[in-house]
Formats: sequence, C-alpha cells, structure tokens
Amino acid sequence: MRLRFTPIAVTEIAAIADYLEVRNPMAARRVRAAIYDCLTNLLLFPQAGRRQKTEGVRKIVTSRYRYVVYYSVDRAADEIVVLNVKHPARERDHEDA
Repeated sequence: MRLRFTPIAVTEIAAIADYLEVRNPMAARRVRAAIYDCLTNLLLFPQAGRRQKTEGVRKIVTSRYRYVVYYSVDRAADEIVVLNVKHPARERDHEDA
C-alpha cells in the first residue's frame, strides 16, 4: 500500500508548515514529522481511523499536536488517499458517523 495526497492535502500541509516556520522552525519540523508518522502508521493499519458520515472517508488524529487527517482507502489501487489535514481549531470538512 502507498500514500497518495490530493492537491488540497499538499496545500494544507505546506500551509501548516509555513505558518509554524515563521514562529518556531523547530516546531514546524516536529509537527510535520508527527503528521508523517501518523501517515506511516496508516500504511500498516489503514482501517485505524474513525468512519465519517461521508461514505469511504475516515479520520485519524495525530498522537501529538492533534492534527486531523482525513483519508480514504482505495483497495483497488492499493493506496491510501490523504484528502485533508486540518488543525483541530479549524472548520472540519467531514463529520463523525
């Protein structure tokens, strides 16, 4: 299984890093690492996230910093599609089921 990022997810991750980089470069690296660690775990346990009301969408929260990652599992393509990455204070794109 592999990861694929939507353009929106790429933009959101970059925006998170850019925002933090100005304020605290070390924090930016730690947050980015926490997000990617979470995504690496998804490769091992793709169903780990909580189902959302939107069919096929799941969410997982990073263990540190609490960023919310929305994703779907495409078994046919053998990939996890990262849809969004949100700060917990931001408006969410999906609701828990």
